[in-house]
Amino acid sequence: MNFSLTASLPVLKDLVLLGGGHAHVTVLKRFGMRPVAGVRVTLVSRVVETPYSGMLPGLIGGHYTSDEAHIDLQPLARFARARVVFDEAIGLDLANRQVRFRDRPPIGYDVLSIDIGSTPNLTVTGAAEHTVPVKPIDRLLDRWSALTARLYQGDTTRRIAVVGGGAGGVELLLAVQHSMRTRLANQGRSDGHLEYHLFTEGDLLPTHNRSVRRRFERILGKRQVTVHRGNAVVSVAAGVLRTADGGVHPIDETLWTTQAAAAPWLAQSGLAVDDDGFVRVSSTLQSTSHGDVFAAGDIASMVDHPRPKSGVFAVRQGPPLARNLRRALLGEPLEPYRPQRQFLSLISTGDRYAVASRGPIAFEGAWVWRWKDRIDRRFMRAYNVLPEMPLPAPPHVPVGLADEEAIATLKETAMRCGGCGAKVGASVLTRVLQQVGQSNCANVLVGLDAPDDGAVVKVGDSEAMVHTVDFFRSIIDDPYTFGRIAANHSLSDVYAMGGEPTSALAIVTVPPGPEAKVEETLIHLMAGATAVLREAGVPLVGGHTSEGSELGLGFSVNGRIEQARVLRKSGLRAGDRLILTKPVGTGTLFAADMRHLARGRWIEAAVTSMVRSNRQAACCVLRHGATACTDVTGFGLAGHLVEMLRASAVYAEIDLGAVPTLDGAEQTVARGILSSLQPQNVRLRRAIVVEPDVAEHPRFALLFDPQTSGGLLAGVPASAAEACVGELHALGHRMSAIIGTITSQTDRPEMISVRR
Repeated sequence: MNFSLTASLPVLKDLVLLGGGHAHVTVLKRFGMRPVAGVRVTLVSRVVETPYSGMLPGLIGGHYTSDEAHIDLQPLARFARARVVFDEAIGLDLANRQVRFRDRPPIGYDVLSIDIGSTPNLTVTGAAEHTVPVKPIDRLLDRWSALTARLYQGDTTRRIAVVGGGAGGVELLLAVQHSMRTRLANQGRSDGHLEYHLFTEGDLLPTHNRSVRRRFERILGKRQVTVHRGNAVVSVAAGVLRTADGGVHPIDETLWTTQAAAAPWLAQSGLAVDDDGFVRVSSTLQSTSHGDVFAAGDIASMVDHPRPKSGVFAVRQGPPLARNLRRALLGEPLEPYRPQRQFLSLISTGDRYAVASRGPIAFEGAWVWRWKDRIDRRFMRAYNVLPEMPLPAPPHVPVGLADEEAIATLKETAMRCGGCGAKVGASVLTRVLQQVGQSNCANVLVGLDAPDDGAVVKVGDSEAMVHTVDFFRSIIDDPYTFGRIAANHSLSDVYAMGGEPTSALAIVTVPPGPEAKVEETLIHLMAGATAVLREAGVPLVGGHTSEGSELGLGFSVNGRIEQARVLRKSGLRAGDRLILTKPVGTGTLFAADMRHLARGRWIEAAVTSMVRSNRQAACCVLRHGATACTDVTGFGLAGHLVEMLRASAVYAEIDLGAVPTLDGAEQTVARGILSSLQPQNVRLRRAIVVEPDVAEHPRFALLFDPQTSGGLLAGVPASAAEACVGELHALGHRMSAIIGTITSQTDRPEMISVRR
């Protein structure tokens, strides 16, 4: 859904949330519940799912699934009516109020908030090359599977070390030990070959009371963990840790949890920072050097109220940060925030047991772990279980002025899809073209008499030009990525016909607003599009822009082709294999995203598929003798296949189980979440014969799902099909598959037979 669908006013101010940390998820939730008219919220995050640090030991220890321990930023941002930009910032232009990136234009802000967390200090020689840092947590989790796989190999002695004796290091080591013991025990193996070492520069758990330290000394001793107290690690090499006392310690795997460090570009940008590079903020969480910048969580250093780097403080900074961001946007006085000095700390011991600490008090037990578990799960539910977005009220229609179908249509407009889900249905287009009549001439090789992916017009004895046009409303909020999707989608028609695009004209609709806001949107939109066009060697030679209620983009593309090599929908032959080069499911996934019911990783995978060009895939199927081809877009896989079958006078048998689908698409279809174009596409059901149990399968509904920037559907001779799919996989189209076979015409009225 585009921001303009939910905004009642043009964008007047931009609030940019840089980072998806614990404080910012609270800001998103609160702005979703009480939006500020005229304010556009943009979340910039390197990750789609942000891990909750309080549940990391439980995730490593096997007590939580990944979904349980992560906050999904995509639906949360959708709930907040916020744009989402999944990219990594590399700097700030404070004078021009911009966040800078490596590969895309900067994003402007009126108010900026930073909550990007911290990383372990890796200044020790060799630490960056030979250890696994605990932060960023997502990168630790990516490397965790590889680390455990190495530890599983054989029964020779393996030494595991954690460097850092704070609560995070102790919890992590005990969680790793519990995980390894459990996994090996499930295989009937012992973990006796594994040794565990904890290195700490000073005391164990230095920020906690003496009772807590004694309890963990007992627990670590019982677990046979060797603790190296007061012994700083001064260098790391492959398989070796060296300590300040001259000791050399053979270690096979090292996890690094030492003192936190800040991203260096913060200081380089000109923000006031402390000696460790963290952003200096006042009691209002406002930068001491730049009043339009705020910071919270580990990356912030409160000048008046210094506190240790802890997720507890990051979570509690969320509500005051949200209030002060709102006040800053409205020009109201800010409110000071004073964090508490003492706080409850619940430190797990790897298994379902924990130690509690608050000031001088300490206690432990399995009940403490259950208490911690309830607190953590309650926190996660607040951000992962969101109320469904209310729909705008449909327009009032006086009785007598509209029939039931018209009123139902008005109600449906509240959730109309973007992308190719916003196309007019195939039946409507067919009837219109039949009434319009033909206007072809002798130079037209492909035109309205037999429509295809594009028109083909002769320009000489052997050459021809391919002409095509595409335009649709934005399917996502990030104009840069939308530009990439729209450009790839528009080029695909030329590729599907075997042509090479030579030029493009842009057609743009942009929501009205202040000149600077409109200009930035256009810069991002066209930067994304031209990046794709440049890669394809296609110059942008002009275009047309206009204002409208929603962001939209399309291209008129011209291409060249040899007359004898035009690849049409009509060339399928009996025995050909049908190859689909991309998975289906974008329609249902983005319909679910509009209702913040799609997981962020599903949308991320769908976007990755949509921004992939069909150029190499088209060349590949041509090399393997493709007889017919089309790109799968708004009419869905079934609709475009029926067009090919009718034009070729053949039939098809489809293996439903072989049809590749995007992650999450079957789940959303099973919940009844469909694109607004789906009902019109389903009218082609009469062309399909299918057993009842197959028709009830969610994947069957995906045959009618409208695609945006979908893959190619090609007929390839049976003898070349396997080799073609193998080459497609090698080219990066890893979900390409043979989904069916072309058969001779039969007496049955249906054109497609679907089996499982």
